[in-house]
Amino acid sequence: MTLNLGESVAMRIPVTLLIADRLPNTLLLTAMAGVLALLIALPLAFLAALRQGRWADAIILGFSQLSLSMPVFYVGLILLITLAAGLRWFPVGGIGSGFVENLYYLFLPSLTLALSFSAILLRNLRSSLIEVLHAEFVSFATAKGLPRRVVLGRHVLRNASISTVTLLGLHTSSLVGGAVITETVFGIPGVGRLMVDSIFSRDYAVVQGLTMVLCVLVSVVLLAVDALQALLDPRIST
Repeated sequence: MTLNLGESVAMRIPVTLLIADRLPNTLLLTAMAGVLALLIALPLAFLAALRQGRWADAIILGFSQLSLSMPVFYVGLILLITLAAGLRWFPVGGIGSGFVENLYYLFLPSLTLALSFSAILLRNLRSSLIEVLHAEFVSFATAKGLPRRVVLGRHVLRNASISTVTLLGLHTSSLVGGAVITETVFGIPGVGRLMVDSIFSRDYAVVQGLTMVLCVLVSVVLLAVDALQALLDPRIST
């Protein structure tokens, strides 16, 4: 309650200051990964649902299955070798000196996390969209003469995204766990890499403090997801 988490045995500084210095990098990494996952999953899920059973649907499902089958560290190494070391489009590792530069440095690690996470969201959202597209209220909205973009955006997407939002909150811990591996691969000074270094150096005060902070963060995200669900479906709040 006093935020006195002790002192790091290895670095001889308060654990609170150590976590406060590393936590923003991890938060930015996971936030970027979540945004990229949504940007990848949303259009592909719509395309797969609207082209159900056709070649586009098969290709998208194959992409999602491939993304799910590859471990995060393997995807990170492939992107690191090809896009960073080979083509030199992105830095090999580390972090920038400002917010805009941090976005550039963290794009490749965020993409690594987003590829596997987007596959989970894509498959769930596709199934929900297919179910909602065949609902009676969608047929009624179409029969009323509403434009297709209004039907898809206001009626189909809003109702289909409820389960996806739930899945997004439940897999927040998976993003944090993936950040531990990604930060180690890309050399990012975040709490994930700090956790690994503290475990190997047996710095128990840091490990304990990080565990508590990450648990609180996941709990806050789950509460935010519950609030968002109530906005999407008012019946949940009653």
